[in-house]
Parts: sequence; structure tokens; C-alpha cells
Amino acid sequence: MVKYRLFAVPILIAAAFLGGVTTPAQAQEQAQDNANSGLPSTGPLSGYMDFHFNKADGEDGILDFHRFVLLFNHSFSPRLRFVGELELEHALVEGLEEAGELELEQAYIDFLLSRRLNLRAGMLLMPVGIINERHEPPVYNGVERPFVDTVIIPSTWFDVGAGVHGDLGAGFRYRAYVVAPLNSLEFTADEGIRGGVQKGSKANVRNVAYTGRLEYLGIRGLTLGASGWTGDSSFETPRLDTSVTLGEVDARFRRDRLELRGQFADVRIGDAARLNDSLGRIIGISPNIAAGLRGFYGEAAYRVWNKGAPRDMVAFVRYENFDTQHRMPEGFQPLKEFDRDAWVMGVTYYPDPDIAVKADYISLRNRSGLFANRHLLNLGLGWWF
Repeated sequence: MVKYRLFAVPILIAAAFLGGVTTPAQAQEQAQDNANSGLPSTGPLSGYMDFHFNKADGEDGILDFHRFVLLFNHSFSPRLRFVGELELEHALVEGLEEAGELELEQAYIDFLLSRRLNLRAGMLLMPVGIINERHEPPVYNGVERPFVDTVIIPSTWFDVGAGVHGDLGAGFRYRAYVVAPLNSLEFTADEGIRGGVQKGSKANVRNVAYTGRLEYLGIRGLTLGASGWTGDSSFETPRLDTSVTLGEVDARFRRDRLELRGQFADVRIGDAARLNDSLGRIIGISPNIAAGLRGFYGEAAYRVWNKGAPRDMVAFVRYENFDTQHRMPEGFQPLKEFDRDAWVMGVTYYPDPDIAVKADYISLRNRSGLFANRHLLNLGLGWWF
């Protein structure tokens, strides 16, 4: 995990404004004029932030400024564009302490060749699922991101790579990348493949991975998507064959006040039995990593107040099922506390289209009789600009 000291953030902010005071609209207009004329241009500073109050039964409440994110873009010419994203999590970075994270989530160059075919290289977001590429607070319901997009799909999932993207016409668009693989020695029973993301920090690419997404937007109000990721993840243990394959499908529909979305994701880990044996020799206990993970959710939302900001409010309910012990290798038993589901109910109020005030209640259950179910109350404020 790449970490930087906190003073890097104010330096970046100061540098963005040293050129004088300019409104975002003026900067965007000037950037567009320069790009159209073939001159280099830097767009206005943008980003998103959110902070939360989380309270579980029998526990003290927690206030956390979860994310502070700055995004930058620069057009070298009409056909060459840079995009960067720097994220500070949990407000504080203290050297080697687990007090926060500063991560470079995006930093890539787009070579814009045509509508159908463009090239992209650098630090990339994996084009997997609904949330991973678009995870700003105003675009999803709930204070926290869905469990499936956190536990099964390890959002925010990013790594170094290169590939192509474009619009095929007739409502179809695509992204396809070659990227750094996962590190299987960092897999766990409760969070699955999440810890295996290399995050572009001296990433081992002895065997590259492949990922892609295809979307269909040809029907008004409907978006259909399918994505995948596959790669050999056993570069630190050459005698293993720990391949990982993730497949995902999703759908979103909006008509008048009604909004629906759903997602299904399945992960398969090859040679999981020998992976458990190898890790057991290192840490002294079997990690009980599964051969398969599965998660899905369905969400229905209704705009109970639909007169435009500041009179805009959405009520929603979401059911999620996520199991990091869905399929076990031969000789291993699943840990039932990691077969979980959740009901999430709440509201999102928009005083402005770019600001979301959120509240939700979560009933989180597991299949084990040894671990108590949890009930959580969450409040949040998120915005982008």
C-alpha cells in the first residue's frame, strides 16, 4: 500500500490555485477553447468527500471523515488527455500506523483515436461492477457502499495497466485492459480477494491479468452491464496454480420516480486447497480460503419528493447476500459466520444535485449460531464538485 504524508495534500491544493483566482466555469471554458485549438489545457480542480456517523448495537458511535478525494485533468491536445485521482481516507496518515491511507487511485493517459477505439495506460480503475468506476456519494444510496461491492468485488479496485475503450454504436460501449494480477498470499476467509490487490506499488507482473466490461444503453432509462477479471495470482508461490476468475452482471433502470438496480458477482479461486496449505505453513494456521465467493443484491428506490433540489428525496430498500465461503476446496468446511446477508433501508436527500444527505438502518445477519447478528444506524454527508 502506497502511503504519503499528509502535508502533500495542502501542497497540491495550493499548487492548483497559484495561477490566480478563476471560477470553475471560466477554467472549463478556457480549457475547452485551448483543447479545441490544439493548445495544452488543465481543467478545474474537482473531487468528492464524505463523512459518516456509524452506530452499532451495544457499541459507541463513531464519527469518521471517510474520504477526501481530489481529481485533476489535463489536455495536452484534443487527442491526448491525462486524468488523476488522489484519495485520503480516514483523515490522517501516521507513518506505518493504520490510521489512514493516501492512495493514487487513477493516473492515466488517454490516447483518443476515434469513437470506437481509444488507448489508455497508467493507474486504472478496474471496469468491474456498478460502483468501482463511479463511486461518488451522490450516485448511490446508502451511507456506505454496498457490501457486495466491498467484500466480493474489492472496491475501490485499481492497479497499473493498459488497454482500449470505446463506443461501438447501437448503445454498446466497452473497456478492456491488461493489468497487474492479485497476490493470492493476501487472500483471507472473511474478505476474500480484497487484500490481494497490489495497487500499483512495485506490482509483480510475471503473469498479467485481463479485465473488461461491456455495457448496453440502447433503451431509455436502462443500463445493462457485464464484466470480468481473470489472472494467475500465485507469483509468490511458483508451485501453486492459484488462478482467479471473477464474473459479474448488473442492471439499472429508471423511469419517472422509480429506480431499480441489481448485481450478481461470482469469484472462483483455483488450487485453493494447496493455497491454504502453503499459507498455513507460513502463519501456523489454515486461513480457510474458499474456492468460490458469491454475492448479489437488489435495490428499489422511489423519489418521494420529486420537485428538484432542494426538494428532492429518495427512499430506498436493498437486500444483499454475500458469502466468502460459498464453495470450499475438498477437505475444508465453510465458516458460517462469513455467509452473510443484509437488509438496508434509508433515505437520501439532495439539497443540491451534487450534495447527498443520507441516513440508513442495516440489519446484518450471518448463518453461524456462534456470532451475533448486528444492527447499525448510519448517517452521512457526501458531495462532489
